[in-house]
Amino acid sequence: MFFDPYGYHGTSFEQTYRCYPASFIEKPQIESGDKIIMPPSALDRLASLHIDYPMLFELRNDATERDSHCGVLEFIAEEGMIYMPYWMMENLLLQEGDMVRVKNVTLPKGKYVKLQPHTKDFLDISNPKAILETTLRNYSCLTTGDSIMVAYNNKKYYIDIVETKPSNAVSIIETDCEVDFAPPLDYKEPEKPLVPIPSGKTSSHGACFSLLPFFGQIFLLHLGCIIYLNFFPLSIIW
Repeated sequence: MFFDPYGYHGTSFEQTYRCYPASFIEKPQIESGDKIIMPPSALDRLASLHIDYPMLFELRNDATERDSHCGVLEFIAEEGMIYMPYWMMENLLLQEGDMVRVKNVTLPKGKYVKLQPHTKDFLDISNPKAILETTLRNYSCLTTGDSIMVAYNNKKYYIDIVETKPSNAVSIIETDCEVDFAPPLDYKEPEKPLVPIPSGKTSSHGACFSLLPFFGQIFLLHLGCIIYLNFFPLSIIW
């Protein structure tokens, strides 16, 4: 279905647009969050509806049956078009100029999110909680199955959204949200000793045992979202 300025029905907003990446409109800041740019006619329609704020939307690629969720940054796109982060287009398997369906939704506030970095070097960042805080400040919602991008020191880190509660898509605005980290996709458990050390004895290299600590910290996002960081257990061999 192509864009039709008179194609709105009922008391909800649902429209199909051609989508393009942020580079087409010279808005690089879009890549650092989950907000899209829509045309002025969308604002006119949304203003006439009694919808919940902040404005949140479901994005759906009907051709691949993939969906995600987002907020909106501005209403300055050309009619019949929207601009979105490129990482979001990748999640939805969209190419430049493909059609995407946009529908306004109301999402529950997130209570729990499980994240999984693609690479373990994300955890080597000097202060990952501060980087995560800065990144999530630009997000309105998270969707299970998506991969978000975290930019730091001219490097891009990708993180999978493994699980969200209480539903598969949640708002992270003005909410307390527990964040749990699964082991990175490239993480490998250290090999265990082949020969166990008899009880009461120690080797010349000292005691050999595994620790399974959870590193937990709490900090406050500027949007009012308290995140409880539970990092995955690390096996340490001494």
